Amino acid sequence: MSSEKTYKSGFVALLGRPNVGKSSIINALLGEKVAAVSPKPQTTRNAVRCIYTTENEQIVFVDTPGIHTPKHALGDFMMKEAEEALMQVDAICYVVEAQDRAVSEKDRTILAALAGTKLPIVLAVNKTDKLANAEDYRKSAEVYAKHLDITKAVPVSAAKGRGLDELASAISAVLPEQPAIYPEDMLMDSTERFLASEVIREKIFRNTDEEVPHGVAVVIDEFKSPDEYPDRKVCTIRATIVVDRPGQKGIIIGKNGAKLKQIGSEARAELEEKFGYKVFLQLWVKVRPGWRKSPEELRRLGYGA
Repeated sequence: MSSEKTYKSGFVALLGRPNVGKSSIINALLGEKVAAVSPKPQTTRNAVRCIYTTENEQIVFVDTPGIHTPKHALGDFMMKEAEEALMQVDAICYVVEAQDRAVSEKDRTILAALAGTKLPIVLAVNKTDKLANAEDYRKSAEVYAKHLDITKAVPVSAAKGRGLDELASAISAVLPEQPAIYPEDMLMDSTERFLASEVIREKIFRNTDEEVPHGVAVVIDEFKSPDEYPDRKVCTIRATIVVDRPGQKGIIIGKNGAKLKQIGSEARAELEEKFGYKVFLQLWVKVRPGWRKSPEELRRLGYGA
């Protein structure tokens, strides 16, 4: 009975500027890749819930789109997602880098969004493996402590898998005492269809140049899995990659279709690993000029109400 009384669970907003390692921390904590990881900024567009469960706690991380100054309708949607996430959580995990010695412009935007919050804030000081002296993470923590009331600063290296248990403990300590919110074997609060689109989008990020990712959306046109259709042994996925400009279409397709084939091959391999059955994946590329600036087009592509 005593273990039930002390069980902690709650929602935690995961914040931090682009490329600081938010998704890498989630994936390292859960021991499985559930969040899109890419060296490109703003990989996360929707607020995705990733679930960390132990016998003592359940932390539901809301991996929000990066808080930034919007430049188009897609940016407005991402900011709205981030702001709504902040209103529905029990705590905040703010991810910064161990090498930070000043507040960047992008962090100022986040700090402004957090101004006046009464929520407990755990500072995850990531990339400590890049420090010559591990204790120097404190210098980074001090930079942010001048602007925020930080409950605890925890040194972490997502790349090396260090400090993750300590981070989970620090977050758990500020969560309410209540039963688990989700089943213990659940890692992500999203559909397989959504997961497929995220995996495809990540492979596009990894295989294309700087210009392309921000002008890309992935629409799942057909998703038929053996779970839904027991007579099938293969999961059939047909998806459309939507781009802003004809030049982007050419980059994604590549010479003689080689790039698109590579994207499809990598996405299929990861989806087979995640879903546990064979995947037949077909990809098309379509040009829809200015889709990121059109609220109607964004709704059609799944960004918005």
